[in-house]
Amino acid sequence: MSPAAGGGAPAVDDLLAVAPPGETPDLSGAHPRLGTDRVRMLSARGVRRPTSRGDLLIVEGRPDHGFVVVLAGRVAVVAAFGTPEQQIVRVHGPGRFLGELGLLTGQVAFSTAVALEPGEVLEVPRDRLRECLLRDAEFCDEILRASLLRRSLAIGEGHGFRIVGSRFSADTRALREFAMRNRLPHRFVDLESDAGSESLLRTLGITPAETPVVIWHDVVLRNPDPAELAALVGQRPVRHRRSRPLDLVVVGAGPAGLAAAVYGASEGLSTQVVDAVGTGGQAATTSRIENYLGFPAGISGTELAERAEVQAVKFGATTHAPAEAVALDTSGGLHVVRLRGGDTLVTRALLVATGARCRRLPVPRLDEFEQTSVYYAATQVEAQLCVDDPVVVVGGGNSAGQAALFLADHARTVRLVVRERGLDEYMSRYLADRIERDPRIEVHLHTEVCDMVGERGLLEAVVVQDSRDGARSTLPARELMVFIGADPCTGWLGGTVALDSGAYVCTGRSAGDGGGDGRRSPGLLETSVPGVFAAGDVRSGSTKRVASAVGEGAMAVRLVHEHLAHAR
Repeated sequence: MSPAAGGGAPAVDDLLAVAPPGETPDLSGAHPRLGTDRVRMLSARGVRRPTSRGDLLIVEGRPDHGFVVVLAGRVAVVAAFGTPEQQIVRVHGPGRFLGELGLLTGQVAFSTAVALEPGEVLEVPRDRLRECLLRDAEFCDEILRASLLRRSLAIGEGHGFRIVGSRFSADTRALREFAMRNRLPHRFVDLESDAGSESLLRTLGITPAETPVVIWHDVVLRNPDPAELAALVGQRPVRHRRSRPLDLVVVGAGPAGLAAAVYGASEGLSTQVVDAVGTGGQAATTSRIENYLGFPAGISGTELAERAEVQAVKFGATTHAPAEAVALDTSGGLHVVRLRGGDTLVTRALLVATGARCRRLPVPRLDEFEQTSVYYAATQVEAQLCVDDPVVVVGGGNSAGQAALFLADHARTVRLVVRERGLDEYMSRYLADRIERDPRIEVHLHTEVCDMVGERGLLEAVVVQDSRDGARSTLPARELMVFIGADPCTGWLGGTVALDSGAYVCTGRSAGDGGGDGRRSPGLLETSVPGVFAAGDVRSGSTKRVASAVGEGAMAVRLVHEHLAHAR
């Protein structure tokens, strides 16, 4: 709790002068009012504090000060506090709590909370809040739902930091992908189209060679990598655990890895998850998953991953991204995962859930256009780039179909290039039917991309060829979206476990005799090295579906328990 110091008195005075009367109505379900029983439960674990007009209860860019409940008075939630763009986005009264998803994940706050009048608040430390969430399932659901909704609102309203760079820059794309994959509130300022971007850079003394930049209040990161951005928002680096091995390390935070984290942590295993980019894996590149059990209206891959991560953290698992595994050492009785940058994780059991990386098109000039015009995902980042542009989507599976439908809401034209003879050969029938009925999508069957057209690295069109008669045609395209399958991310394993001819991880009977110990065969998801398991798309013979990956991740934890019991 601090007085109005962070943004300066004038900022507070200006804000209070325009504060609306009353509190903001809760039209979204993101701002529930806690009942008397819940306040009493929290009071036993927290501290009541009086507040004065202008007190800063939560400060944007700093770690949250715990779970804060308004007991008396009104509190404003302010975006860009202390800057010329500051604005009140919410006003909360008695019974409402402050903060959003950072309360649960440990990230910094993405807005500032300012007391509008004298009152009182209840502050509960984060670890004590977790106790309450585990004891009261209904309260837990209420807080989780509200926190997720508030994060979605913050993203939609453009709170948080700014990424300033060219839409054609690979470094800019990496930062935007990291921000989107990790659901971080931010705004993108495109040097190619934003009229005020150049004057902004001049004011900050930044040259074009130093872009992209990340700007957040008085912090300016020049050409940062995702790890620097992660540190800015409070995503802690991996900690050394040499003296005390973990029970379970999960490499890969896709559906399989996150499921293992949830079940492992909830069953008492010390569990840590690392991922090279962020949570969600291949699923995070999907705009909407419509055939996943329990979500009849569908859910985006990033939302599903976000919910799973919060669930894992609730049970005590830790997640870290970016943290790329580069090597595995299984020579001792424990497993050592080496991360890029030199950190290591030592564990009694390991789950390989690194999934697969999108396959590149084998066409001329791909390298020339890949950094500016070729994409392997269809999220809001790609949708913003495709506005009013002609787009070509390549692929005949569900990912390509979902991308075509999603991008049709943004692009000028969408052409779907499919080498199969029919849409439903590899695509779900419901999805194929929807595409066939959509007049915005032009489908080219038994057709493949054979060349790319453009100048100075900017794509203008793709040349496609009909596999039946060899006829070629040119399709206008500013962006090319590629969904033609994937290759497993197993290079980091360095020959430590058995792989099949496609470099997928062998498990169960196909893995051999369990490392040659001659005493037992590998379990269903166990690799050729005892205590090392694999789940999801990286596993040989797996079903490439979100539901099956989640099931395998959960099953792997049961096998981990058996291994740990056997190893004692």
